[in-house]
Order: sequence, then structure tokens, then C-alpha cells
Amino acid sequence: MDVSVSLWVGTIVVLVALVVADFFIGGRKPHEVSIKEAGIWTTVWVVLAAIFGGFLWWHSGATPAGEFFAGYITEKSLSVDNLFVFILIMGKFAVPRIYQQRVLMFGVIIALVLRAVFIAGGAALVAQFSWVFFIFGGFLIWTAWKLIKEARADEEDEEFEENRLLKSIEKRFPSTDKYHGTKLFIRENGRRLMTPMLIVMLAIGTTDVLFALDSIPAIFGLTQDPYIVFTANAFALMGLRQLYFLIGGLLKKLVHLSYGLSVILGFIGVKLVLHALHEQGVHVPEIGIPFSLGFIVVVLAVTTVTSLMASKRAALAERDEPQKLDA
Repeated sequence: MDVSVSLWVGTIVVLVALVVADFFIGGRKPHEVSIKEAGIWTTVWVVLAAIFGGFLWWHSGATPAGEFFAGYITEKSLSVDNLFVFILIMGKFAVPRIYQQRVLMFGVIIALVLRAVFIAGGAALVAQFSWVFFIFGGFLIWTAWKLIKEARADEEDEEFEENRLLKSIEKRFPSTDKYHGTKLFIRENGRRLMTPMLIVMLAIGTTDVLFALDSIPAIFGLTQDPYIVFTANAFALMGLRQLYFLIGGLLKKLVHLSYGLSVILGFIGVKLVLHALHEQGVHVPEIGIPFSLGFIVVVLAVTTVTSLMASKRAALAERDEPQKLDA
């Protein structure tokens, strides 16, 4: 896809404007986000992503638009899995509900900036070295296997563990253990202290970068266009705050999500390996975007349905258990 400098600049300006509008309309005043509000904003972000995909179709044709939608759906699906960890982080730092949306908003902005750096580096590697697809593909297949093992282990007592960067910051900079509204720093007895608000924002942002190690290679398996990779990531991340409040209570019901994501990552890993072989002159079949998009949608649909059915059966069994004991 031929992307001019003006299109890049215009896209970034529009994305920044959307983030600013989101902040001033829905996130400026701390409050508990209702299901209705989260649902409306989630719909808005999905519609905006669909409009952008339509723009790509009009501007450059069906192939870039298909790559965007495949990348967007994949990144959105992986971000849903990330919400499990975000919930653990919120619990770890005991973030009051009225401040959670502010934490997520700035945490997502930090993640988006850091992901842009990852995408630029990945694009440079892909442009110079075709063999990097072997590494990306092998890593995704390994990640898929790891996800299956973790899902089968069914670790219910999982806890959030701070990364080294966060521990280093907390060690070097004095902080307070109490929240002071949305303030990031306060002065206490003449000392400038960090508040837990800043620490948890950094936790959300830097933890998401770890997830990018999976998602960035995954989207490069669907498209090698940096513009599409960046915009798909941007639209997937920017609606994450509202999605957190919308499906936070439903996450535990998506019991098969890890299996679905492992199938998708494994599929993209195989697609990358085939592409790498093709680039090396080996005659192997390549998987097209229409098939990839359809495969991803079907896997997610099946995963959602089977998850809800399994959760319903588990709830019924749990409800009937006391009756059996009484009998």
C-alpha cells in the first residue's frame, strides 16, 4: 500500500483528536463507568474502526482493507485476554473504581506509544531480512503451545507480578501508599512523592508491551504494511478502556478463550513459516487474507459459544450440588 507522508500525518492527527475527545467527553471527570456508558463507547470505537476499514477499501482496494480487519480482529481478541491481567493489576494496587478509567486511559496511551516503537523496529527487520519470518512464525507456534499448557493447568490463584522496570522505579523514587485523587505526584513534608496512580499507570502500560511480543509478530503474519499494522493496533487499543468495563464481569465465562487464541496464533505462525519459505524460493502454498479473516472469525465465534455453554453447565452443576448434599 502506497502511504504518503500527508496520509501518515493526517492519520496520526485524527487518532490523537479521537483520544483527546474520548478524554474530555468520557474520561475527564473521575466516575464509575456504567455498563450502558461502556457499551455505547465500545460501539463507537468499533464503528470508527469499520469506517476506517471502509476508507482503506476506497483508498487502496479490498486487500489492504481485508488486512486491516484481520489485524484489527486479531489484536482485539488478544487484548481481551490482556484484560485478565489488567484486572489483577487493579486488584494488586487496590485502585478505587472511580479512578480505574483514568488509569486505563493513560496506561493504554503509554502502551500505544511503546508499541509504535516495536512496530517501527519490526517493520525495519521485515524490510531488510525475510528470514525474520521464520523467527516470528516459530515464536508464535511456541506461544500457542504455551497458551494451551496454561489453559490446561487452569491456574485460578494467579497473581500479578511486577516487572523489573516497575520495581526499579519504585525503588529509586519515593512514593506514597495512598491515592490523592488523580494526582501523579504530591508534596509531603517538603518531599516530592509519586502516588500509586502513576505506578499503576506504568504497570498497565509496560505490562501491555510484554503482550506486544505476541501480538506484533501475529499481525505481521497478516500484513507487512507498517501503516496497517499501526492503525490496527491503535484502533484495537483505544477501545480497550470501555471494553474493560463492558465485559469485565464476563471474562470468567470465556473459559475457552485461551484455546481459541492459541489456535489463531498457531495458524498465523504456520502462515508466517509458509511465507518465509516462499520468500526463500521454496514452492509452498500461501494462505490468503480472505481465508485468514474467515478462519479467525470462525475460531472466535466457536470459542465464544463453547465458552458460554461450558460456563452455563458449570453454573447449573454448582447450583445442583447443594441439593444433592441435602438429599
